[in-house]
Amino acid sequence: MKINYNQDPLQIIQAGKSEIACFNVQGEKANIDLSVVKSFGEEWNKFDSFDDNTIQKLGAQYFDIVVDAMLNKHSYVIDIGCGTGRWSKYISNRAGFIEAIDPSDAIFTAVKLIGNLNNVRLSKASIDNIPFPDETFDFAMCIGVINNIPDPQKALNDCVNKIKVGGYFYTYLYYNFENKSLLFKILFQLINLLRRVICKMPSGLKRLVCDLLAVILYLPVIYFGKFLWRIGFKNLAKRMPLSFYHDQSFYIIRNDALDRFGTSVEHRFSKEKIRELMSSAGLGEVVIADSMPYWHAVGKRIN
Repeated sequence: MKINYNQDPLQIIQAGKSEIACFNVQGEKANIDLSVVKSFGEEWNKFDSFDDNTIQKLGAQYFDIVVDAMLNKHSYVIDIGCGTGRWSKYISNRAGFIEAIDPSDAIFTAVKLIGNLNNVRLSKASIDNIPFPDETFDFAMCIGVINNIPDPQKALNDCVNKIKVGGYFYTYLYYNFENKSLLFKILFQLINLLRRVICKMPSGLKRLVCDLLAVILYLPVIYFGKFLWRIGFKNLAKRMPLSFYHDQSFYIIRNDALDRFGTSVEHRFSKEKIRELMSSAGLGEVVIADSMPYWHAVGKRIN
């Protein structure tokens, strides 16, 4: 089902049993921050192990709005910014063939998780230089990536251009806490100042600090939320910061602490802003889930 690339790779790198074609990721006007790419490459080299139970649990939460009419065994899929490849692995049994691309060295880490899957091909490429013709794919997904790119609208447009008219685009974008209290938003702004400091640290120190934050910041809040849940204050527990993590492993918590505090580029969006971005990219029939993680959305290419 896979097609040929529409450009020649700069090089082919052998990684395990996989041959990875590498394309230019830093043109003069590239919509990319190379420091962010490097940071995510380091992150996924550290957090490179996801067992099947974890992948299935996370996948069920993220893909609850993706039905068979959107994604099925006939679908030619592209996973844009695949990282470790955990999302490609999750949908590999539902899709026909998957092109998994990432501009960072995480693409070589992904070999460990999905390199042995017959219906997945790995390539090193960025959003604004996707090495396939426009209107190629039946389904595209870009999960937790567009929020870390300098121009989110251009990035989304570049993704959607690769989908056939009538195909579907799925994404997850960081939300701006529009459904939270004023106190919650103030707390986030204070914590965001911390991110601006941590993201500039040397990689080793940054990883250490984020691990410490997972212990001294994340865990106390998460365990307090669990306590509220157990004594019957379930609505209050759901409104607590970090409530998404009440049933997640410490590995996921550490991973997400580095993910959130380690990047220098971070955009956050309201539900309506996401709808506006998707509409401007040529998507209709947009569905934005009301459940965590906020916000994950899917739309159909209409033009």
